[in-house]
Amino acid sequence: MSTMKSVRTGGDNAIEVVDTARPVTGPRDALVRVRACGICGTDVTFLHMGGMPAHAHLGGELTSIPLGHEVAGEIVEVGAEVAGLRVGDRVVVNPQDETNGVIGCGSRYGGMSEYLIMENVEIGRSVATFPDSVPFEVASLNEPMAVARHAVNRSGAKPADKVVVFGAGPIGLGAAIWLKLRGVAHVVVVDVISSRLEKALAVGADAVINSAEEDMTARLTELHGESANALGQPRPGTDVYFDAAGAAAVFNTVVDNAKWHARLVMVAVQKKGAEIDLGGMLRSELTLIASQGYPTEIFEVTPELVQHHALFARLISDCVPFSEANRAFRLTMTPGAAEKVVVTFGDDA
Repeated sequence: MSTMKSVRTGGDNAIEVVDTARPVTGPRDALVRVRACGICGTDVTFLHMGGMPAHAHLGGELTSIPLGHEVAGEIVEVGAEVAGLRVGDRVVVNPQDETNGVIGCGSRYGGMSEYLIMENVEIGRSVATFPDSVPFEVASLNEPMAVARHAVNRSGAKPADKVVVFGAGPIGLGAAIWLKLRGVAHVVVVDVISSRLEKALAVGADAVINSAEEDMTARLTELHGESANALGQPRPGTDVYFDAAGAAAVFNTVVDNAKWHARLVMVAVQKKGAEIDLGGMLRSELTLIASQGYPTEIFEVTPELVQHHALFARLISDCVPFSEANRAFRLTMTPGAAEKVVVTFGDDA
C-alpha cells in the first residue's frame, strides 16, 4: 500500500503529521498532487477546539480531522471516465465538492496532504485549471478570494459608493482588491497593525485608518464627507462597511457611524458575541448583510486571479515548506507574526 503524509489536528493547539494511505483513483476520480495549501483561520479554529465534534450539531466527543482546504496542485492520475482533465493539468480545488463534508473541515480528506483525491470529479464544479504562469502558492489563494468576492457580490457595491473595510487580513484585503477591480471609487481599510495597513495601500486601497491611533468618525468624515442618519444627526458619508475582522468593536463602530441606509456586510466569523445597539441601527436604517462561503464564486474568481496574480501575490507573507508544517502553523497561530501563510510541497513530495 502506498502512503503519504497528511496534517491532522493534534492536541494542545498543535498539528500532527501522520502517514496515511494514498488515495486510490477510481474511474470517475482524479488524483491531485498538492503543490500549495494555505492556512486559514478555520484551520486554527479546529486546532483551538482540538478537532471537530463527532456530531457537530449535537456536540459530542472531539475527533481528529485532516486539515487544509485552500489547495492548488497538479493532476497526476485521471480515471477513464473523466472528461476534460489530463495528467499535468494545474488545478485549484473546490473544497465543498466532496460527498462527505467539506475538504479539510470534517470530511475524510484534507488538502494539507501530499495528495488529494477528487471523487466524481468534474471540471468547472470540482476543479478549475490555471496556466503555469501563475505560481502554485498564488493559485492557492483562489478559495479565500472566492470568500472575499462573495462578500463584495453580496454588498451590491457600485462605482460611486464610498466603502470601508475593517480588517486587513487576507479576506479584508481580498475584498479591497475586488472592490477596486469592480471600479468602486473610494475604499478605506481599517486595522490596528501598521504593516497590514501598508499592505492595504500596496494592493490598491485609497486610504487607511489605524483605529488604535485615529479618531474614526473624524477621519471618515474627512475622507467620505458628511451625511446624516434618519434623525438628521451628522454621520460620515460612507455607503458600505465590511466586517472582515470579527471583533465586537467593529459592529459597534459601524452602528455609531452609519448614515441613513448604509449597509454592513459581515464576512468574518465573530470571535465573541456583542451587545447590539438596535436603536442605533433603527436610526440609520442600517442593513446587515451576512456573507458565508462562495455559492457561485469559487471559480468565478479564477480568471481574474490569473490575470492579476502579481497583485494577489502581495497578500502572502510567508511560504513554508511542508517539511516545516509545524512552524507554518505556529506562525499562523502567533498574533502579528504573519499575515498569510502558505505551505508549499516541493518536487520531492
